[in-house]
Formats: sequence, C-alpha cells, structure tokens
Amino acid sequence: MDMAGDIARQIWPLQARLRVEELAAANRRKDEFLAMLSHELGSPLASIHYAVRLLDRQRREAPTQQRMQVMIERQLRRMTQLVDELLDVSRITSGRLHLQRERLDLRDVVHHAIETLESDITERNHRLATELPDMPVWLEGDPCRLEQVFVKLLANASRYTDAGGELAVWIHTKEGQAFVGVRDSGIGIAPDALPHIFDLFGQAQEADPHSKAGLGVGLAVVRTLVELHGGSVAATSAGSGQGSEFTVCLPIPAE
Repeated sequence: MDMAGDIARQIWPLQARLRVEELAAANRRKDEFLAMLSHELGSPLASIHYAVRLLDRQRREAPTQQRMQVMIERQLRRMTQLVDELLDVSRITSGRLHLQRERLDLRDVVHHAIETLESDITERNHRLATELPDMPVWLEGDPCRLEQVFVKLLANASRYTDAGGELAVWIHTKEGQAFVGVRDSGIGIAPDALPHIFDLFGQAQEADPHSKAGLGVGLAVVRTLVELHGGSVAATSAGSGQGSEFTVCLPIPAE
C-alpha cells in the first residue's frame, strides 16, 4: 500500500481549496479597491462639475467665482494626490521607485511640508505646535520624497481631526538618529487596526462612519519611502477618540 501516495492525494485537494480561497479573497480586495477608487475620484469630479456650472451661470458675481475657484483647486489637489499615490504604488511594486539623494537639513523638509498644508490647517482652524531644533539636522536623502512623507502624515492628522483640534510636529535627535513626530487630537486608531495601518489598501479608520477613508495606499507609500532611506515609521494611539502619533526614525550619517 502506497501510504505516501494516499497522504499526498488527501493533501492536494486541501491545498487546492486553500489556493482557491486565497485567490477569491484577493479578487474581493481588488473589487473593493476599485469601488473605493471610483468613489474617491467620483466625489471631487462631481464637485468640480458643480463648480464649473455655477461659474458659467454667474460669471459676473466675483465672490461666487472666487469660492468656486477655491473648491476646484482643492478638489484638483486631492485628485492629483490620489493619482500620485497610485503611481507610487506601481513604481514600488515594479521596483522603479528610486531616490535622488543629497545632503539636506531635515528642518527645511519639515518646514516645507508644513507650508504645503498651511491652507488646509488654517481652513480647519487647527492649532499647530512645532518643536524643531535650533541647529541643522543633516541627513542624506531625497528631499522631495521625504517632504512627501511628512505632507502625508500631516495631511492625515488634519483630515482625521475635528475643526479646532490640535496638531503637533517635532524633531528630536538621539544616538545617531533623527526622529520626526506628527501628533494629533483626532479620532485615534482602534487597537485591532493599529498593526495594519501601513498595509497596502489598509483602512485604519474604516470602522468610523464619520471618517472619509482614502484609498489605503498613502501610509504604505510612507513606510516604503522611509525604509528606502534606511529608516522606520511607527504609529501609536490610545484608542478611538484619543488621537494618534506617527514617528519617523531616520539615520544620521557619521561625519
């Protein structure tokens, strides 16, 4: 009696079934992602269409035109960000994302990220506190990609914090490493979601009916960009409604 053959014949259907279930799960995630993509791109497009119609009807009313222009610009920025994130995912998965390294002062990168989000922070009446060193923090890295990291983290902090809430950005250095923290007083992150927030297509805030979850690729891109710089990123939160803090750790090259 071929016992090994019998065992193999019993195991094979199980393996095949598990593979089918894995493929089905992957297909469901793809469908969910496409549905989310359609929703995310459809909302700003609808706003732009509405704004253009009003501008066409009320060309002589300057205040109305100004409001509509602001709406158009905001939604176009959002759409550009979504497309850029998807392009970065494609570059990451195909190994085509490369850094343009140079010597940089980390404080400048963080300043530029804050300036990029200044209008959004002001619009939502957020109070932003900063704690940056007096002396330069020299690193070797891609300034554009690092700015992208901090823009995303600060944008998320603002997005998931109610109007009038508090945001904070800080830089510390210790033992040859630079730490950048982005803290908020927003909706927080549930304990069971915390380990998965950097996963591709993950949705840390999807359980909150009031949140406007994105595509779930931004934080995955953040993690990849930080790791390409030889660093790491971590998130902490006391739970839902308790705010959150993201900390990026980057190596400081030896002199």
